[in-house]
Amino acid sequence: MSTSAQDIEALKAKFGDAVTGTIEFRGEHTICVSLSSLHDVLAHAKNELGFDFLLDISSLDHFGEDPRFEMVYELATLDDSKHLRVKSKVAEDEKVASATDIWLGADWHEREVYDMMGIAFTDHPNLKRILMWEGYPFHPLRKDFPLAGRPSEMPDVAFTGVAPLEGGPFVTVPGTADVAKREPRSRAMD
Repeated sequence: MSTSAQDIEALKAKFGDAVTGTIEFRGEHTICVSLSSLHDVLAHAKNELGFDFLLDISSLDHFGEDPRFEMVYELATLDDSKHLRVKSKVAEDEKVASATDIWLGADWHEREVYDMMGIAFTDHPNLKRILMWEGYPFHPLRKDFPLAGRPSEMPDVAFTGVAPLEGGPFVTVPGTADVAKREPRSRAMD
């Protein structure tokens, strides 16, 4: 059986210029690929390299950069012997090929990325919001979404005022103290 490092070399050999970079950090292996080759790389990773378990799909907002977004796929083998991270940059108006034909479990992950970040997927079987309500015009995990939230015109949904996110409870205090000391909920209990 190959290692994740060997799998990255195999992907580089097969996909050539589509591989835009590789990273090895603390034993974790990441391969960065062009968006046009992302689906093929993911399919090859599953079908030829044995990454039959999709752990997670997430996205990053590099607000102020072009391309703005980045897709991140966390792959593993069912026996947990290998892990691989696959990344691809996505421009604001680009769509990403759905991975639901490779892993059925990609369905909800892609819906969450669409809902929270606004990145759309082609050939997704049911691309609709999963956390926010249909018709909500914003994407709350984008960096330009205000911490204070935005007013809602939906009277039947939880509340209609501004979302009370500014100041916590999910805002930690930077510093050298351990996590328990920086955590706002922890400090309030002291």
